[in-house]
Amino acid sequence: MNPKISPRQLAFFALQDVYGNKAYTDIALERILSKNQNLNPMDKGLVSELVYGIVRRKRTLDSLVNQLGTKKASQQPLPLRVILHLGLYQLRYLDKIPPSAAVNTSVELAKQNGLTKLSGVVNGILRSYLRKAEIEDPLILPLELIPKLGVKYSFPDWIVEVFLKQLNVKETKKLLQWYNESPSFDIRVNSLKTTAEEVKNSLKADGIESELLPHLPQGLRLSSVGNVRNLKGFAEGLFSVQDSSAQLVGHFLEPRVGETVFDACAAPGGKTTHLAELMGDEGVVIACDNRSSRLQKIRENVQRLGLKSIEIKEGDSSSFEFLARINADGEGVKGDRTVQLYDKILIDAPCSGLGTLHKRPDIRWQQKPEKIQELAKKQLAILSNMSKGVKDNGCLVYATCTLNPMENEEVIEAFLASHPDWHIVTERNNITANFPITSKGAIKIFPHRHNMDGFFMIKLAKGEI
Repeated sequence: MNPKISPRQLAFFALQDVYGNKAYTDIALERILSKNQNLNPMDKGLVSELVYGIVRRKRTLDSLVNQLGTKKASQQPLPLRVILHLGLYQLRYLDKIPPSAAVNTSVELAKQNGLTKLSGVVNGILRSYLRKAEIEDPLILPLELIPKLGVKYSFPDWIVEVFLKQLNVKETKKLLQWYNESPSFDIRVNSLKTTAEEVKNSLKADGIESELLPHLPQGLRLSSVGNVRNLKGFAEGLFSVQDSSAQLVGHFLEPRVGETVFDACAAPGGKTTHLAELMGDEGVVIACDNRSSRLQKIRENVQRLGLKSIEIKEGDSSSFEFLARINADGEGVKGDRTVQLYDKILIDAPCSGLGTLHKRPDIRWQQKPEKIQELAKKQLAILSNMSKGVKDNGCLVYATCTLNPMENEEVIEAFLASHPDWHIVTERNNITANFPITSKGAIKIFPHRHNMDGFFMIKLAKGEI
């Protein structure tokens, strides 16, 4: 591919892949950037901003096309729809790009991609937007609250409704806006090898600014980053990429030196390796996932970080047969239905990901309510099965990176209803002290309040309170 190809043309290719082939945004972007490694950082940043931003704002941009054009966005040829999105996104959201540049480059894109006859349509719609913008916002919003917020902030109505049932309108707007911002980049320092302060100073020497996260002793938030694998210290295992919320989960479980801990849904290994680090790499951490390809990610992270206490197992955590054959010493026991008991179990359950909508924009368009019903059944099955493996004085943490009560509070309620010997034992420690416990006994992180991914976590124990 021509190394001089423009950032907008690259964004056009990536968006065609996302819209036309339903490719994940990060994969489509990486595919394009890997073929154009001569791009300077500024151009690479523009490609990323355009692709991620347009996928996030797709509903808003489609609404503008519907209102400004003679044909609905869904009826436009895909290449034309992508070019209109590119132009409108720059006009509406990128203040640093002159309007004339946004219009002219979009018209040129049409001509360069076989749409010469439709370049006038591009010019007309974009200039119509500019004319209307001189008087008022060109975007006409629905009158009803849910679709109004859905069009303005670019979310499906059902996701808006999920948030409105938990938050007032003002807070819901803040949350939706937060999900449309570029995400922060957090790392977790490997406390067995170095300190957060040392990594901070090392990054600064390479021109990368970062800040210590006051509530997380191993946490750093970076101001900007390219390919994390190129950062000094990554290959040596000095740190891992992990959002603040995910780091909190490990501290919430509070694993101790010498304990036996089971991570039921472990891939790609961020929480598994954090647990081992918190235990001083002394004890046993069983890391389980049901896909061998994902287990390889855990192996790579374990090796990079130099951890010895982690044992990796392939299996389905919702299956009693799997739980029955796993022992802490790593031996499978055929025909033995005795369950090895663990001091602590972490279930970072597969979920809809509604707490990570800023980083994974595809979720808002690809996730569906009916899929979530199936997820909730799976989550309850995993929780019910794994509860059989907890010692009498042990505990279990159930966590998700979603803010959907169907996958959180309702799963816990269903579990407790069928397991009367279990109860909630959530309490704050010195790390989680800044995060209030809800009336349902959980720590629930809303991104707009805490400036980190959305997360739900609750601690359960068996026996008398």
